[in-house]
Order: sequence, then C-alpha cells, then structure tokens
Amino acid sequence: MKLPTLALRVLITLVVAAGAVLAGTMLWQYYVDSPWTRDARVAAEIVVMAPDVSGIITDLRVVNNQRVSKGDVLFVIDKERFALAVQRAQAALDSQRVQTRQLEADAERRARLGETAVSVQAKEQAESAAKAARAAVDLDEAALAAAKLDLERTTVRSPVDGYVSTLTLRQGAYATAGKAVMAIVDAGSFHVRGYFEETKIPRIHPGDRVEIRLMSFPAPLHGHVESIDRAIADRELAINPANLVVDVNPTFSWIRLAQRIPVRIAIDKVPDGVLLASGMTATVVVQPERK
Repeated sequence: MKLPTLALRVLITLVVAAGAVLAGTMLWQYYVDSPWTRDARVAAEIVVMAPDVSGIITDLRVVNNQRVSKGDVLFVIDKERFALAVQRAQAALDSQRVQTRQLEADAERRARLGETAVSVQAKEQAESAAKAARAAVDLDEAALAAAKLDLERTTVRSPVDGYVSTLTLRQGAYATAGKAVMAIVDAGSFHVRGYFEETKIPRIHPGDRVEIRLMSFPAPLHGHVESIDRAIADRELAINPANLVVDVNPTFSWIRLAQRIPVRIAIDKVPDGVLLASGMTATVVVQPERK
C-alpha cells in the first residue's frame, strides 16, 4: 500500500509543479510578452468652431450634444450689414471700370496722334493713368470678392460629421470673429491613447493587435497600434529667464520611475450599442506580432 501512496504523492507534486510552471508562463506572457496598461483613455479629434465674421446670431440651428453631418448649418450671423458691403463694393467696382475705360480710350487716342499734335510726355502720362486705373479695378475686384466671402461666411457650417459639444452660443447674442462658441467632436476620429511604461515600448510596434476593455462595456473591443509618440515633456528641464540657460535640478532621486509614453491605438470596429465619449477610461493589452 505504501508504493501506490508514494506514487500518488509524486504524481500530485508533478501536477502541482506543472500547473505552477504553466501559470507562471501565462503570467509572464501576459505581463511581459503582451504589454498592457490600465492607463488608457478614449480620445477624439475636436474641431473648435469660431465665426470668421462678427455679428448678431439670427438663427441657431443646433443644440448641445446634437449629431451633425458635414455641411450642416450650425448658426447664421445677421447678413444685412455684409449684403450692404457687397453692394458698396460692386458700385465702387462699376464706377472704377467706367473711369478705366475712359482713360484707356484717351491713351489709345493720344497714341495714334503724331508727336506734332501730342508730346511724348503727354502720351506716357495718359498710358500711366490707364495702367493705374486698371490696377484700381483689380483692387476693387478683390474688395468685392472679400465682401462676398464675408457674406458667405455669415452662415457657419459643420466641417465634419460629429457631435456638438460645449455650446456657449444663444440666438440673439453677439458673436465675435475668432472667439470659440462651440466644439465639434469628430465622430470618425475616435481612438484610444494608451500610456505604456518606457520599458514596454520596445515590444510594441505599429500594426500590433490590441484588445481594448472599456469600464462601461463588458465585451472587449479590438484595434491595432497606429503610432507611438516621439516626445513627452521633461519636467526636470527649465529655462532661466534671466540668461536663457538651462536650469538643472541639483537633486536626483535614485529611485527612477519608468516614464509613460503615449501610444495611439485605432479602433477597428465599434459594436452596436457602444457609446464612445472622449475621456473614457480603458484597459488595453497589446498582442505583439510573433517573429
């Protein structure tokens, strides 16, 4: 009875040892061979919208968080002042064209006359006046084009498919040129930024498959490494404003923490029912391609 008992104990020991080796191998592959991080965020490209001209908002077509398509009208600025500017520019151009035709005709008439009737100096003066008038026409045409462009830009449209965010505008308010009034979250630009310790970066390459787990959705999403950032801020580096030389911190910590490098991860497909918002937290696991 002792021999079977001894063999059983050896068998159990071998099974436990094999299980420990297998578990250790799996943990090694998960933590080392497959770089991962819980420090990841969903991100999207943000288009900050600001009017190109100033004026009173006469028509606000959107509300906060509304889905919009590229080319949709977001809001309209009072057009009356800009329409009048187009009329003034058109009138100035028409007047200058009439004057230019008269000066060109005068220059041609003098050019046909002999030197006994008109001096060379008078001919040159007439031609110079005609050239100046033609240049003035070009200036007035440019002014008219600018006035028409301002009138066109009183209607502000969405440059991308996306979602209205941080809307601060109200109908009847005065919009100032260049001042941001809303943001558009580009719906086609959602991706994940994973912040990996620099010791794991050598095992991450563009094209590697990635498993993405959101806190708000149980099933994993799938993606791939798109790119790796090539720069992060150096907190130890400062510039002395007095002489513009580098001010190096005289203290040094012997415990060095690995820096975290941003990695951009493209989402291959967003499943139905998954709502993505820029800033969501995620856990990502990179699955490096086997050589």
